[in-house]
Amino acid sequence: MTDYGKIYDKLASIVDEHNIKMDEILKNHTYTKLGGKADIFITPSTYEEVQSIVKFARQENVPFTLLGNGSNLIVKDGGIRGIVILLKNFNQISTDGNQLMAQSGAAIIDASRYALQERLSGLEFACGIPGTVGGALFMNAGAYGGEIKDALDYAIVVDSDGEIVKRSAADLELSYRTSNIPEKGDIVLEAVFTLKPGNYEEIKAIMDDLTFKRESKQPLEYPSCGSVFKRPPGYFAGKLIQDSGLQGTRIGGAEVSTKHAGFIVNKDNATAEEYISLIKHVQKTVKEKFNVSLEREVKIIGEDL
Repeated sequence: MTDYGKIYDKLASIVDEHNIKMDEILKNHTYTKLGGKADIFITPSTYEEVQSIVKFARQENVPFTLLGNGSNLIVKDGGIRGIVILLKNFNQISTDGNQLMAQSGAAIIDASRYALQERLSGLEFACGIPGTVGGALFMNAGAYGGEIKDALDYAIVVDSDGEIVKRSAADLELSYRTSNIPEKGDIVLEAVFTLKPGNYEEIKAIMDDLTFKRESKQPLEYPSCGSVFKRPPGYFAGKLIQDSGLQGTRIGGAEVSTKHAGFIVNKDNATAEEYISLIKHVQKTVKEKFNVSLEREVKIIGEDL
């Protein structure tokens, strides 16, 4: 059995003591408010610390997981074994001419707003995406006709060997809600977007319109993982769910939103097991009624109780 006390002591020599905890409850760090404990929870402050953690984990054969900000993620009730890394301290955004650099822990919404202030166009679509820059690259996030691959120039990552390398947008093989980042085991440190000069009022008008659409249609008043399912070819997931009569369906504290059928909300202290059971129920019902398979957009990680 792994002695996480000893592993904690070794890691405490790599990162500041204020940035490492044992048995951290992960539902405090996810949008869904779901998830058990992490054996060791680290919020590194420098790129070098991330490198050292990765190299240590490989050397000691300890599993590690990058959490992002938990916006498109369900962590199971049994939590996550090994090391969990949260890059919340990497939140700087800056510009150089038409290029915008955003560290991976920055909210992609904040990157979009920063671009507006700098009168740069190309990230308007991201003004309502509830995730980090790193998470947005991880899944090639998109909304309202735009996606990350449209604007990304390159990313700086720590690879699976703990080395800092540059990956072009093409290197990441970005396609609909996917990239090769998880396959390669990369940890995104920062992203650089190439944007276009624009008019402040025109950019703001687009962002205001998209924000209104999001706030009027999405159930932002409850914890959720955002859109649960990918759009099936030729259909809309939310419409299929709505036409299946599933809105308002509950399992425990989890509910198919009555405001937007593509969302499942944590209505009343749901467990991850309840949330996942409801996802499976929706998939089964839609398959039976329309013979359409709904593929999850949300990622499920961790262990059952």
